[in-house]
Amino acid sequence: MVSILIRMILPITLALMLATLTVRAETRIDMQGTAVIGNQELPQILYIVPWKKSGLPDMGRPPISQLVNEVLAPLDREEFRREIYYHRVFFENQY
Repeated sequence: MVSILIRMILPITLALMLATLTVRAETRIDMQGTAVIGNQELPQILYIVPWKKSGLPDMGRPPISQLVNEVLAPLDREEFRREIYYHRVFFENQY
C-alpha cells in the first residue's frame, strides 16, 4: 500500500516541482529605477540662526537739521510729477 502511494505521489510531486521551475524561468520582471525628488507641495523653509544677539533699533526721532534739509532740498521735476500722479491715482481708487 505504501509503495503504491509513493508511486502515485512521487510523479505528481515531481511534475508540480518541474512546473514551478518552468514558470519561474519564464516569469521575468523588468523594473525601472526610482528617482525620489521630494514633495513639491511643501513650502521651502529657510532657518536663519543668528550668531550674535540683535539689539533693538534706534527708534528715536531724526535730528531737526535732517528734517529741515529734506524739506529744503531741491526737487527733480519729473520725480515730483510722478509722485503727484501716484498720489492722485491712489486716492481716486480708495473711495
